[in-house]
Amino acid sequence: MKKIVCISLISLLLFLENSAQQNDSLFFNLSDLLKSYNGNKISTSDEWESIRRNEVLELFENNVYGKIPNNIEVKFSVKKEIKNALCGKATLKEIETIFYNQSDSLVATTLILLPNNVDKPVPLFLGMNFYGNHTIHADTSISISSSWVANNVQFCIENNKANHLSRGVRSNRWPVERILERGYGLANIYYGDIDPDFDDGFQNGIHKLVLDQNHKITGDEWGSISAWAFGLSKAMDYFETDKDVDKNKIIVFGHSRLGKTALWAGAIDQRFAMVISNNSGCGGAALSRRKSGERLTNINTAFPHWFCKNFHKFNNQEELLPIDQNMLIALIAPRPIYVASAESDLWADPLGEYLSMYYSTPVYQLYNQDVFGSPKLPELNQPKIIGKYGYHIRSGSHDVTKYDWEQYLNFADRHLK
Repeated sequence: MKKIVCISLISLLLFLENSAQQNDSLFFNLSDLLKSYNGNKISTSDEWESIRRNEVLELFENNVYGKIPNNIEVKFSVKKEIKNALCGKATLKEIETIFYNQSDSLVATTLILLPNNVDKPVPLFLGMNFYGNHTIHADTSISISSSWVANNVQFCIENNKANHLSRGVRSNRWPVERILERGYGLANIYYGDIDPDFDDGFQNGIHKLVLDQNHKITGDEWGSISAWAFGLSKAMDYFETDKDVDKNKIIVFGHSRLGKTALWAGAIDQRFAMVISNNSGCGGAALSRRKSGERLTNINTAFPHWFCKNFHKFNNQEELLPIDQNMLIALIAPRPIYVASAESDLWADPLGEYLSMYYSTPVYQLYNQDVFGSPKLPELNQPKIIGKYGYHIRSGSHDVTKYDWEQYLNFADRHLK
């Protein structure tokens, strides 16, 4: 019965999509991507980069993700290096990123796995995980996170502390050996090292370095997604110093809330060579003004710490947003961007995720790039690859699968090798 209902919902989605092609205005209107504040039309890539891109970036800072402070110092320390980890397949490194101010500090550990027996430097996927670096692979060389971790009975995590029983519990989402086999490195950061994912008024995590205990986040001050994106950007600072990593071929990747994070990181830090968003939904790849799947009022109520407080002003009135997520995709231009959806993940609005790419095309065309030419959702399990764009909607639910990773590896091969 559940399968029949799911198929019916997908059929309804496709019906609505076909109707939307006839009259998009019945569902949403989007701001003019190529019209500057002063009303002038942007007609070249130079004008986009010197004028409109900065305006769009500022709109997202002010209204969605919040502004990242510029007074946090960072330094790096090599915590561990093992040349023959994973039964000789990889070199393992653990790099401590130390965020600090005059009176306090915070440490986040970046796990780096680089393939052995290949020429260095290597291209590398960078992403964040939900339960600790040790959960992506069972190798005992990987340090167990000492940070706050969400309780999970299935993963043997209780009292918000990880232990050896949770080693490798998320290896299904991180096919480490396959990534290494394809000639790529993988870097992972536990997102809770940067900011624990619960709403406590930002009394812990990286926010405590810039806020006193009596300060309440208001307006355009940064939320957790900006904090996590900042952590990814600082990891990029380290990669520029590591001779084993090709700093020009770093791919930032994320799933769900961390897919939102990857998109924002790719927007604010143009050093990332490629951006991949997996099932990122509302506040990620999906258009907000479509008002489909998860709405702003849903996400801002359940996770009030993710975005800046100004974003909450648009609860139940997304049409008043001065920007939408197609403009976030446009901030990635002209770099390769891959967005993926799942058939049963209607909460993330698969059509809205695809349409964000479709409606970002005017900017990619300024760079003379081939782009998606139709608003029609591609066929199930049939990746659509055109120019710097990649998209697929696969069968299944909200997850990261081997199928997803094969498409990402193929896309990386196409553009970075």
